Formats: sequence, C-alpha cells, structure tokens
Amino acid sequence: MSVGEFDHLAIAARTLAEGAAWLQDRLGVALQPGGKHPSMGTHNMLVSLGPREYLELIAIDPDAPAPGRPRWFGLDDFDGPPRIAGWVIRQTPLTAPPGTRIAQASRGDLRWRITVPDAGQMAGAGAVPMRIDWGDGAHPCDSLPDQGLRLTGLTLRAPVPLSLPLDDARIAVATGPARLAARIATPTGAAEL
Repeated sequence: MSVGEFDHLAIAARTLAEGAAWLQDRLGVALQPGGKHPSMGTHNMLVSLGPREYLELIAIDPDAPAPGRPRWFGLDDFDGPPRIAGWVIRQTPLTAPPGTRIAQASRGDLRWRITVPDAGQMAGAGAVPMRIDWGDGAHPCDSLPDQGLRLTGLTLRAPVPLSLPLDDARIAVATGPARLAARIATPTGAAEL
C-alpha cells in the first residue's frame, strides 16, 4: 500500500456563514472563498495551513439539488456547532479502502480523484482519512495566501484501533469514543478545534 501525506482537515457546519464566523473567532483569520461541488451538493471555504496543507470549511449548498447519494463528511446528518468531520491524505497511487469508491471531482480549475465513502462518512466518525490524488494539476494551496497557520497536532480517537497509511508525528491515534481534535498554531497563539 502506498504511504500518504496529510492534505487537509474538513470542518463541517450547518452553513458556511456559521462555520466561517466560528473559525475566524478561533483562528483569527478570514477564510478564502472556495467553490461548489455539484456532484455532492456542497460548497466550501478554505484557509492555508502551510505548503500543500489546508483547512476546508464545508456545508450543504442550499442552492444545489440533493446528489442522490450520501454527501461526503456525513453532511446529510450533520447538526450542532461546527466541528472536524474528517480529514484527507494525499496518496499516489490512490487506493480505495473498504466501503469507499474512487470518484472524479472538480471545482473551478481544480481536478482530483478522491475516495468517497459509500455511507457518506468515513469509519470512526471521520477518524479514518479519505484519500485524494491531485495528479499533475493545481492544488488549492497554490492560490491561498499564507496567513501563518500551521497544523501542529491531530488527535484521532475511534472505537476500534486504527491503522493509518501515513507516518506523521503530528498525528496521534487513540481508542475510545469517536472524537477528532486539532491543534493549530496561529499568529496569536495555539487554537484548539
């Protein structure tokens, strides 16, 4: 199996406005406009976490038709305050874990292949990462300003032991009730999500 690299965190929210306010309050920076994912009926905003790493705020697009399949990151059943709904690693060649399929996706000038969970959410309430391959094309970080944010820690807790296809000292795995937590260095100090 190919080893992956951290690509991005996905923060789910009921609306982009609610999620953007929540994140700006915690991180002290404004998110950048993202775009729409017509095949999933979602839209997003982004902020850089450094070279080839970013944070994605994602919500159901109220102007888009339902996709006829579960939306990614468990958005169909999402409620409550914004929170980490999953994370994504880059992997080449891309392999699909059990319960996922590889789909082509695009947004604006970005094109990628991604593992999409059949149930809409990855195992362990998102503790198991989705996998993405940007190919030779653009990466979202290519057009995001660096606002000084860096992921310094990601804790993944799932009811069953996890085996992850990457080696990253920032990522800690534990067994217990499902919970994802991130620590991000900001220009004004550490933020916990």
